[in-house]
Amino acid sequence: MRRFDFVLPNSLEDCLKILAERGPQAKLIAGGTDLLPQMKNGALHPGVVVDLSGIARVRQVQNGSGLRIGAAVTARELERSPALGGPYRAIAESAAMVGSLQVRNLATVGGNLCNAAPSADMAPPLVALEALAVIAGPGGERRVPMADFFTGVRKTVVAPNELLVELIVPPPGAHSGGQYLRHTPRRELDIAVVGVASQLTMADGRCTKARIALASVAPTPVRATAAERSLEGQPVTPEAIERAATLAIEAAKPIDDQRGSIEFRKRLVRVLTRRTLTTALARADA
Repeated sequence: MRRFDFVLPNSLEDCLKILAERGPQAKLIAGGTDLLPQMKNGALHPGVVVDLSGIARVRQVQNGSGLRIGAAVTARELERSPALGGPYRAIAESAAMVGSLQVRNLATVGGNLCNAAPSADMAPPLVALEALAVIAGPGGERRVPMADFFTGVRKTVVAPNELLVELIVPPPGAHSGGQYLRHTPRRELDIAVVGVASQLTMADGRCTKARIALASVAPTPVRATAAERSLEGQPVTPEAIERAATLAIEAAKPIDDQRGSIEFRKRLVRVLTRRTLTTALARADA
């Protein structure tokens, strides 16, 4: 590992100043579970590492009019947070699937998202819940829908002189429920072969909003929009769920690799979509 500078800013403004001065040479660190292995393996050679732990705003979880999650909140904090009950439960479920307990005590939601692996567990529920990414830069703050946050494998809309500050999840409304499930060869310490998050909002026995987000079936998380449309305005019967699960396959553009074939991944999309929609409906009606 090459030598590098290490700085600990006490405010968002100081952090942005460092990023403006050092540009692509600077890398942000909160938990370090993605950054440090890449540095040790020689994949990254930052000139300066900027520690976010001194910035209070990125460490907070607030549930008021909607949910706000700081980018440096750990997966373990989200897994255990009472703020992530009810309609936000899928976020806690996805956080509980990140690595091992030791990893979750360090890994952060911002790191999971900004690393932008196609298999990132915390991305699909945030896409399904229509979260907004708050990104700070030299021109101020901007908000980007999570569905537009990822631009490719390990690529996002965050520029070198910007940082992800927090996620804002709007209130999904009454009678809303969701779930995140994934398939992995092992129970823990593995990445998703396929991940699916579903979120349903119900009123008078009909679905008023459906969101289905898929991971590990394309370079970025994708929404199964045809499947969503098939549910909205309709009673969510077992037949409707089966139809939506079949339509969700259309959004998947998986590849063949050592973890699974194209056909295997498409089958998993159908199975996991069916299961998550069934649970989301039960939670919405609870």
